Amino acid sequence: MLLADQAMLLARAGEIELSYERAGSGPPLLMIMGMSGTALSWGEPFLDSLREDFETIVYDHRGVGKSSRMEEPFTIVQLAADALGLLDALEVDSAHVLGISMGGMVAQELALAHPERIQTLTLGCTYCGGEGSVLTSPEVAQRLGEERMSGDRERAIRASWEANVSATFAANADAYATFFATANERAVALPVIMAQTLAIAGHDTNARLAALEIPTLVVHGTEDQILPVENAHLIASRIPGARLEIFDGVGHLFFREEPDRSAELVRDHAAVHA
Repeated sequence: MLLADQAMLLARAGEIELSYERAGSGPPLLMIMGMSGTALSWGEPFLDSLREDFETIVYDHRGVGKSSRMEEPFTIVQLAADALGLLDALEVDSAHVLGISMGGMVAQELALAHPERIQTLTLGCTYCGGEGSVLTSPEVAQRLGEERMSGDRERAIRASWEANVSATFAANADAYATFFATANERAVALPVIMAQTLAIAGHDTNARLAALEIPTLVVHGTEDQILPVENAHLIASRIPGARLEIFDGVGHLFFREEPDRSAELVRDHAAVHA
C-alpha cells in the first residue's frame, strides 16, 4: 500500500515502511544513500541529470525521515533486505543500482544475494571491509564525533561538510548553503547515525565480491576523507571486469562536486550494458 506524504510516498518493505520518491522516465535506477544521508542528500543537479534517462527511485533508510522508526540495531544485510523489499513493493523486477558510501555497502549485499534483480551496479565512495580496506581516520572520526555531540547543530553540519567534500569545494558558499538547508530540512537522529556506524563496522564482503557477475562501475574521489580512495582500488580489483573511475581532487560526495560528470558515468555504464 502506498501513502502520500507531500513529495514522498510510503511503501511497505517487509516489516517496515520506507519513504521514497520516483521521478523521471526510463529504466528504473534504485539509489541507495549513505550514512546520515537522506533522499534529499543526492542534490537536485545530480538527480535532474539522471532523470533525463532513468526513473530514479530514492528513499530514506529505516529510522530516517518518514520511514519507520528504528526499533533496534540493524546490519547492512538488513538494510539490503529493506532495499529488496522496496523493489518488491514497487513491482520492479530489476533495476540499475547506485549505492554510495554506506549505501554502496548495502548495494554490495543486495547484489550478492539477488544478482537477478540488478541490471548494472555502480558503487561510489564505498568500502568492502576485510584486509586492505580503510575506514575514516581516527582524527577525522574524532572531529566529527565531537561536533555531533557538541549540541551545536550548525557546527556539526559545517564539520560534516568539510569532511565530505574537497577543500576547494568546501569554500563554495552557495554549495554549502544548499547542503546546510538540506541537512536542516530532514535531520537524521544521532542514535540512528550511531546504529549505521555499527552496521558499517560489521560489513565485510571482501572475499565474496569475486562471485559478482554484474557489470560494475566503481567511482571515488582522491580527496575522500571519509572512506579513502584505496577502497575503490580494492573493490575494483575484487569484482571481475569492474570499471574504475577516479575523480582527482574531489572529496567523498563526488556527485555533489561533479553532478553532471557523475550522472554521465552512470548513464554510460547503463547504456553499454543495456
